[in-house]
Amino acid sequence: MRADGTEARIAVKRWVFGRNPRMTALRVVVLILGATAVFGWILLPVRAHGISMRPTYGDGTLLLVNCTAYRWTMPSRGDVVAIRMAGWRTVYVKRIVALPGERVAITNGILLVNDQPVSEPYVTYRSRWQTAPVSLAGDEYFVVGDNRGMAQTSHEFGKVKRDRIVGKVVF
Repeated sequence: MRADGTEARIAVKRWVFGRNPRMTALRVVVLILGATAVFGWILLPVRAHGISMRPTYGDGTLLLVNCTAYRWTMPSRGDVVAIRMAGWRTVYVKRIVALPGERVAITNGILLVNDQPVSEPYVTYRSRWQTAPVSLAGDEYFVVGDNRGMAQTSHEFGKVKRDRIVGKVVF
């Protein structure tokens, strides 16, 4: 080993850049472009704020929204979705409980779709919410959070047009 540390610098350079620095640079560029594509257009990272989706998702939970989930299919009852509010990355996370063309109401905390009670095993906390019946148009969905134990006035829910649904929460 030389006293000037040349061999050590060569070893570090090889460890950082590999035996073929051009291939390493190409791999880094491909990785950056791939991550930008995936997290820019396919998967939208979202952090849950608040308690409206408890117990399914707690405050501060990092979620991934599949922005391509509804490109070829329609949203379904029970899907947890991200809803665009004021810009591409400002979203609410809610569950779809009623589909286009249906009539929905909440009576004494029980969800009624077309005047029939709906089983909601994901709702653990429930209080006596009351809403008037609402009929949904052909492009509207009814969304609500899973935490029905919180005050109804503190909870954002209701009709959402299809074009505001960004995608389906996958993680």
